[in-house]
Amino acid sequence: MTTHVERDAGPSRPPEERVKDFAEWHLPVLEETLRKQASRCMDCGTPFCHTGKIVSGHAMGCPINNLIPDFNDLVSKGQWQEAAVRLYQTNNFPEFTGRVCPAPCEGSCTMALSGEAVTIKTIEAAIADRAFEEGWVPVDEPLTRTGKKVAVVGSGPAGLACAAQLNKAGHTVTVLERADRVGGLLMYGIPSMKLDKSLVARRVRLLAGAGIRFVTGIEVGRDLPAERLLSDYDAVVLCCGATEARGLPVPGRELSGIHLAMEFLHASTKSYLDSGFADGRYISAKGRHVVVIGGGDTGTDCVATSIRHGAASVVQLEILARPPATRAPDNPWPQWPRIERLDYGQEEALALFGADPRLYSVKTKRFAGDAEGRVRELHLVSVEWRKAADGRMQLVEVPGTESVLPADLVLLALGFVGPERGGPVTELALKLDERGNVITDGEKMTSVPGVFAAGDMSRGQSLVVWAIHEGRKAARGVDRYLMYGQTSLP
Repeated sequence: MTTHVERDAGPSRPPEERVKDFAEWHLPVLEETLRKQASRCMDCGTPFCHTGKIVSGHAMGCPINNLIPDFNDLVSKGQWQEAAVRLYQTNNFPEFTGRVCPAPCEGSCTMALSGEAVTIKTIEAAIADRAFEEGWVPVDEPLTRTGKKVAVVGSGPAGLACAAQLNKAGHTVTVLERADRVGGLLMYGIPSMKLDKSLVARRVRLLAGAGIRFVTGIEVGRDLPAERLLSDYDAVVLCCGATEARGLPVPGRELSGIHLAMEFLHASTKSYLDSGFADGRYISAKGRHVVVIGGGDTGTDCVATSIRHGAASVVQLEILARPPATRAPDNPWPQWPRIERLDYGQEEALALFGADPRLYSVKTKRFAGDAEGRVRELHLVSVEWRKAADGRMQLVEVPGTESVLPADLVLLALGFVGPERGGPVTELALKLDERGNVITDGEKMTSVPGVFAAGDMSRGQSLVVWAIHEGRKAARGVDRYLMYGQTSLP
């Protein structure tokens, strides 16, 4: 066990440089550094980093149960191929999670009890990248086919993971995607500087080469009746995401220049990939005073994208209070630490504009526009969370704290409230829970026999790594359904 080595997550491109393009901002890490960092792992007798549990409503460890101490030990010894074998046992797409996952594993690392966690995410990405370079990535093309056909609707991380596992089991899989490119959230929901789209395309080519059929530009419920899937396939898996955005019902919402975050991010990435922005088919932040409402990952991506467009200013609003710098007493290890972090978008705003763009404990009161009906101002007020007589926390406006921000582009990154109504949800009359998510049983089957659901569609808005977990779980359920109660899938 080596404990004297300081944490080093590796280099990244300087903010002033990386905001000039949409290339990935993280840089390769030297092998010597990676081996030293892996040596910091304590090889715990009872590791929490790979538990993947929800305790008291909070995540603990890796949702897909990556064998983290195992691959850390192998990397520390320079046994990279064996480390890749361990990693691919549990994770279909470590090249994605090693880049975009917030690393709940690191929040549950035992080293974090008295110091800084092992750089698990960086090591995972390095193993995945090396596996591609050396040709170690498993293809998983089955030796025989079962004769069973499965349709997977949606090609985000849940859909791709589910399709990969079902194909491995020998079923014939068709993935239906309504966008023009495969990848769902991975392609159009996450900006290119965070996840290079060539990596998504590379993975899709591998999956197609293993026998999975991809069909783009087809929307189930509009271009293809959902009932048709039930007659054409032996099982159907819905991985359509939780894309019903949470609204902001305040005066002035109808003004032009106010957009949903995903509308902004999707259009930006598509235009960038199609033409390097030459087609002009995107919502440009160039020269605009941008206000992003919402403090999560999507809000950060909006901040970073707006800066790259050439925004005049960027402000990010958060209705919650500023998180503490260290764990609060009600947020003990090994829970994910709910602390303040400077993410890549905020770091870039700080470097360019001289200040953190986030304003905490504020609420949007209304928007004001000009004679042409375009938004020009955002009126806000400070808020406090106070305990009501019944013990519940309620939001209270603070008198005399009203203020006005210039705003000619407003991006709503307020999260999502479940899958879109209409389409397969309505057509198949799927039962929903009180949050609007599709109800599934322990096998991920919906209220309609033979129809399964996975990812954000059944879980609610969550992380890419949880989507992969859901996709793998649904694949096991489908395999058992088709193979008379048996499954060969992990």
